[in-house]
Amino acid sequence: MLESYLKNRLKEKDILLMTHIVLGYPSFEDCLAIIETMVEAGVDIMELQIPFSEPIADGPVILHANQRALENGATVKRCLDFAGEVATTFKIPFIFMTYYNIPFRYKIDRFVSAMAENNLKGAIIPDLPMEEGEEYIKAMKKHDLAPILIFSPTTSNERMQYLAQFARGFIYCVARKGVTGKHTEFSEQLTDYLSRCRKTTSLPLAVGFGIKEKADIDFLKGKADIAIIGTQAIKVMKEEGISSVGKFIRSLR
Repeated sequence: MLESYLKNRLKEKDILLMTHIVLGYPSFEDCLAIIETMVEAGVDIMELQIPFSEPIADGPVILHANQRALENGATVKRCLDFAGEVATTFKIPFIFMTYYNIPFRYKIDRFVSAMAENNLKGAIIPDLPMEEGEEYIKAMKKHDLAPILIFSPTTSNERMQYLAQFARGFIYCVARKGVTGKHTEFSEQLTDYLSRCRKTTSLPLAVGFGIKEKADIDFLKGKADIAIIGTQAIKVMKEEGISSVGKFIRSLR
């Protein structure tokens, strides 16, 4: 189980690192090189985004990556096959991130079955409300996969308790309102929000949106269990090349 893996890793480290890449960007060959670089740099878990034409939770950098991946011919089938390849090659867990239209059109049970066959450990689907997610939750439970749900600063305590019933693996705690890639204030307000999250669930807490440097991760130690690095890693790759990504990841420790 994903949760067991994470809790065991947390016995060795005070905070884990999770990175995010968009499959097919800049190319699948480049994705393989990026994954290899990140794993060698000590990433503990990785989020693989299946590109979508309207990624509503994502800012300009990841939006651009989605668009380019689609223009280059990325398909759901290719993403599934590629994920299966890396999940058997590298000894960290991989999860999918995508939007609900993808598994819905692919057919929920077929999509989740393919995830299990390809050794994925869970999925994040940010635009699926749990009131409409019964089929998805049942399929994930059937295949022993983790539906990773999202808290935000505007989520009430009651709503957190409701969502925690369905969540497995970890909780994705969005650090602020808005989309990925914008500035995040690492402040007492964020501390209070994460404290609310912690009181609601025993699952590990992962924090994403706006993590850019070691100081941000140091701030999160003792407040969260996983730091998620998405936009900044893509920026480094785009501006400095794939070889610089490993150095960037190591600098966060």
